[in-house]
Amino acid sequence: MTIQAQMPHPSYQRSRGRGRLVAKASGGRSRIADLFQEGAAKIRLPQTFSPEMEAVLINTSGGMTGGDRFDWSLEAGEGTFLTATTQACEKIYKAAHDTAAIDLHLKAGPGARLHWLPQESILFDRASLTRRLEVDLATDAEFIGVEAVLLGRKAMGESVTTGLLRDRWRVRREGRLIHAEELRLDGEIATLGATMPVLGGALAFATVLYAGDRSEALLGPVRAALGDAHGGASEWDGKLLVRLVAADGFGLRKKLIPVISALRGGASVPKVWNL
Repeated sequence: MTIQAQMPHPSYQRSRGRGRLVAKASGGRSRIADLFQEGAAKIRLPQTFSPEMEAVLINTSGGMTGGDRFDWSLEAGEGTFLTATTQACEKIYKAAHDTAAIDLHLKAGPGARLHWLPQESILFDRASLTRRLEVDLATDAEFIGVEAVLLGRKAMGESVTTGLLRDRWRVRREGRLIHAEELRLDGEIATLGATMPVLGGALAFATVLYAGDRSEALLGPVRAALGDAHGGASEWDGKLLVRLVAADGFGLRKKLIPVISALRGGASVPKVWNL
């Protein structure tokens, strides 16, 4: 009798990171109340010379692949203004095993403004990413959230044929669910994206959400900023939602940045977007 020994499962090196930032109001400015960072997650706070605090989230591993895990927690305390972004586009590489996971927990206290403005996530062929966004808002808090995705970089001749992208949003105000959405592109992404109900062949897309008491007043400026873009904006129940698609990342940014600026009262995106 021949006994075959089972080969041990390969052990993959994986990236892990956790970061937490809490802002408090002090002396007319938003300042650090709590800052924690662990593993490949780093948070940097550029000088703003204004009441606004700007946080730059950094993945020092230079990208993500299957099995990588990042957990971010950001809180704008009462009366603060916190804008958070990422140092660069997050690159999601081919996954040989498992899926990459990003969990983001955001909280805005009474009278606070919290703007989540990350740069685009770039998916490569056979990438696998599961992302979860949980937002808790006080009654009068303002929130802007952006998530943009590029299915490869057209200028580099890249394309995404297969893979997995799962995006889960849950936004609550005083514990009541006010916005929820689920995105799942699984398997033959190129085939799915080519259909009109999905992306109509576009390789770049974005969702922008505004939640606050200025939603109705902002609808006109946002639609003007969209112009002839492939997308649209809707407003109801204190929310303003924008969907955008474009042929490539450059085309997406040309429309996305003016939309963000319209929502921010003329203020543009964080400076790291242009570095």
